[in-house]
Amino acid sequence: ATENLLMAAALASGTTGLENAASEPEVVDLGRALIAMGARISGLGSDRIEIEGVRALKGARHRVMPDRIEAGSYAIAAAITAGDVILEGARADEMDALLAVLREAGVTVEEKAGGDLRVCRDADAAIRPVNLVTQPYPGFPTDMQAQMMALMSLADGASVITEAIFENRFMHVLELVRMGADITVTGASATVRGVRRLIAAPVMATDLRASMSLVIAGLAAEGETVVNRLYHLDRGYERLEDKLTALGAVVEREAEPA
Repeated sequence: ATENLLMAAALASGTTGLENAASEPEVVDLGRALIAMGARISGLGSDRIEIEGVRALKGARHRVMPDRIEAGSYAIAAAITAGDVILEGARADEMDALLAVLREAGVTVEEKAGGDLRVCRDADAAIRPVNLVTQPYPGFPTDMQAQMMALMSLADGASVITEAIFENRFMHVLELVRMGADITVTGASATVRGVRRLIAAPVMATDLRASMSLVIAGLAAEGETVVNRLYHLDRGYERLEDKLTALGAVVEREAEPA
């Protein structure tokens, strides 16, 4: 909503004030692109943004910021499989909340020169349970909740994950349970009791991040997992199967029946 209003207000007559504005890095990045095009915007990154409308915008060159949710998803994929992955161009300063939780879970996260991140976990090191609550930026992102739940399903102990941003965002729970996860939902919280292993199963993607959590779970599960309704996944992950295959995963895309 903040991004839509930013774009509309940039060309609106007069000055527009946005209260309770989102402060995510993606909002700031869009604001900077609009400023490069001639928009007059102040307060980016705060909860109040002021936009003074202009008559027209001009062309500009702008490098889009790295996708912190995509980077975080690959980080969790490395963690759940006891892998060792370099995330080139990831911005650790915009992923503080996630990286802190991964370290708490026993995952090694190293910031490399040039902005890269190394994420790895020793196969002999147990995944430690963590409790977390999704929050607006800079808190733990709701868009990483489902992926983290997949990781916690194999933790050595019980975790509590509370979704404080979106209602009805635990639809992936039943699909993870289908794979052998032990998860109980009470209101806005899910208690995840770690199991020794996940078992492959046919599962159904219900939304973008839920679909990625099922792919992550499938990477660690015994057997062949089939994730249906990939059109959700394609909204947020470009060439996912190619990237995972390059990392050593066995992933194939099959045409879904009409």
